[in-house]
Amino acid sequence: MVFTLTKIHTVVIITYLKDIKVNGGFDLIQEKEVVLTKEGLLKLELEQETLKTVKRREVAERIKQAIEFGDISENSEFEDAKNEQAFVEGRILTLEKMLSNVKVIEDTGEGQSQVILGSTVILKDLDYDETLEYTIVGAAEANPVENRISYVSPVGAAILGRNKGDIFEVQVPAGTVKFELLEIR
Repeated sequence: MVFTLTKIHTVVIITYLKDIKVNGGFDLIQEKEVVLTKEGLLKLELEQETLKTVKRREVAERIKQAIEFGDISENSEFEDAKNEQAFVEGRILTLEKMLSNVKVIEDTGEGQSQVILGSTVILKDLDYDETLEYTIVGAAEANPVENRISYVSPVGAAILGRNKGDIFEVQVPAGTVKFELLEIR
């Protein structure tokens, strides 16, 4: 079997389907459990629904308009719309795969004695005397800007199972950081 891939198809495959094995072709996407909070699940379901209903229509309309311009062989609007279509379809496939392998973390509630997935923690960086707040989530919904860190990140992995008052060190790319766990929510 021979596959002809354009540059954009290669980007989509690399970006969205990193777990494909290539053995003279495409074999399987590995099954991986996707850990999410209830909030993260709702976000992904909403993104999937928006892509399938709104974005697909918008892209189809852009393609239709570009075709009306005439010769599509030298039509940058058509090429741009087709590239966007490839990204949208790639993202839809990725979301479908993720949602078919999802494990939802139950809400931890107040008064947890140990850090678990879904916990929000208050840490004190003992080197810089700064207080930090993080929520420990699955990799698919990690967002450092929103202080949502993955349980597989260096800090996230080091926090899991810890108790209030624990002092611990974390090896991060910039070196070693020393933390005290002040609060678990």
